[in-house]
Amino acid sequence: MPGRRALGRPFGWLWAAYAVSAYGSGFGFGALPLIAVLVLHAGPAQVSALSAVGPAVGALIALPLGPWVEFRRKRPVMVTMDLLRFAAMATVPVGYALGLLGFVQLLVVSAVVAAAKIAFNAASGALVKALVRPDDLLTANSRFESTNWSSIAVGPPLGGAAIGLFGPVATVIADAASYLLSAVALTAIRGRDDAPEPSSRGPRPARGLLDGWRHILGEPTLRALYLNNLLVAGLIMATEPLLAVLLLRQLHFPPWQYALAFAAPCLGGLLGSRLARRVVARHGRDRVFRTVGTLRAVWLIGLVLVRPGLAGLLTVIAIELAIIVNMSLYTPVLATYRLEHTPAHLVARTLTAWSVGQQAATAVLTALAGLLAAATAPRTALLATGLLILTTPLLLPRPTRTPHPAPTPATPT
Repeated sequence: MPGRRALGRPFGWLWAAYAVSAYGSGFGFGALPLIAVLVLHAGPAQVSALSAVGPAVGALIALPLGPWVEFRRKRPVMVTMDLLRFAAMATVPVGYALGLLGFVQLLVVSAVVAAAKIAFNAASGALVKALVRPDDLLTANSRFESTNWSSIAVGPPLGGAAIGLFGPVATVIADAASYLLSAVALTAIRGRDDAPEPSSRGPRPARGLLDGWRHILGEPTLRALYLNNLLVAGLIMATEPLLAVLLLRQLHFPPWQYALAFAAPCLGGLLGSRLARRVVARHGRDRVFRTVGTLRAVWLIGLVLVRPGLAGLLTVIAIELAIIVNMSLYTPVLATYRLEHTPAHLVARTLTAWSVGQQAATAVLTALAGLLAAATAPRTALLATGLLILTTPLLLPRPTRTPHPAPTPATPT
């Protein structure tokens, strides 16, 4: 393709590994909550617990992994995490086939997959910084973002059809297999993958656990972006189990329509991610953070208006499209800033701290939303999340201002 930036064969294999697992996860999008609703007949509180407790426990498991990942070669870590995710996901179809599948098992699988994902992403971010030139980081992150959204656009409709044809665990089998293929692609990477040398004294475990947060909270812009992202991403994700119950149980949407409502808007993710480099070059990163960061937050409250039938389906698609276009433009810019402003010897710990905090915030917000939905109704919880997210632009970093030089006193004549 003319004008396409070549990032090298090692990055190509890394991108291929990311793509195959992303498409597997897209195919199995929302598989565990869907199984909880359709197979185990779970209610709003249980579905929210599955989306909250599993990731929260996973974040706790992943907490000590940051220092461990930091001082090891990243490709073997990523392969190990892929194999661990494959093994965890494979237990779901086995349990279903034997008639032993239970809610606790889904919680355990969710926790293991969440912890492995945090470690994988921390290693992946450090490897990207090692393989890609600094000027190409935004291009690399935009490609990951584009792949992510395209996988969600294609995967859920196919997953919904597979569930209808082959049963509720068909997408879990495909998701598990995708981690094996990802591991194979990672073994083909040839390039720099050196583990940073620990200091001569060796990092104290307690200090190593907190170094990522020290770095994030010690840099004012990074701190503001982190706190903003905790709330925005957490509140958006908190609506997923609420919508699963509202659309599937109360409004009686068939599974394929539920999948389509989330898949079709993801085409907007291709647009946003491809525009990221151009928009930053034209308007500057500060304006992207302020303007696009605000636009991510203003649409969620519209989910309260969802009704049965075609009108309701189109409402969900329109709202999700507006959110995703802005998220897909914003996220690679954020990821690039984070890598640029993190020293190489702190990347894994910083990304682990970021992911653990994000996952914990998402778990807490999802649990609270689920409890509110159980006590009132899913629409009430959607209204609360929509109102709360409107306050998040206040946390975005203020634009940097260049001080004007003091006026020079006039020389007496």
